[in-house]
Amino acid sequence: MDPLARFGRFAWLGALVLAAGCASMNVNSYVERGYDLSRFHTYAWSPAPAAATGDPRLDSNPFFDEQLRAEVEMQMAMRGFERTARPPDLLVHYHANMTQRIETRDLDGQYGSCEQGNCRVEVYDAGTILIDLVDPGTQKVIWRGWAEGAMEGVVDNQAWLEAKITQAVTRIFERLPRPL
Repeated sequence: MDPLARFGRFAWLGALVLAAGCASMNVNSYVERGYDLSRFHTYAWSPAPAAATGDPRLDSNPFFDEQLRAEVEMQMAMRGFERTARPPDLLVHYHANMTQRIETRDLDGQYGSCEQGNCRVEVYDAGTILIDLVDPGTQKVIWRGWAEGAMEGVVDNQAWLEAKITQAVTRIFERLPRPL
């Protein structure tokens, strides 16, 4: 095989790996009707501990919780919220979850719904980060933002994990309806 053709194969493989690393992240949010978020100015972390993520690699990683909280605090500060020890206007808490998902393109191909013969079964790690802002008086979630996406290879690489947390939290807070 000539070197140019070999390079083309490797370039294609590299592009595929790069595309998998940049897999899409779905980000959404919810706002409770009747709440004016501009009247809230201070926050504190909810006293409830974060629940287990479902993945021992994250649950035993002390930097995961630290990184996620630091990113949330930075985003809250950028939007004019001040962390306080006094009774806060808002409580903040998060949930994170890791699970394995199955993509069933190969199974679909067995039943004639596979396009262009590119069917395969793929098992991958998928993660969700959910951030709640809670009215401490009513204990009602008044805003919830979340991000979901593929996490393959991220959990075992601390630098990638931190980058993914930063990306997810930033994109979640972009959906917070509050003037800067």
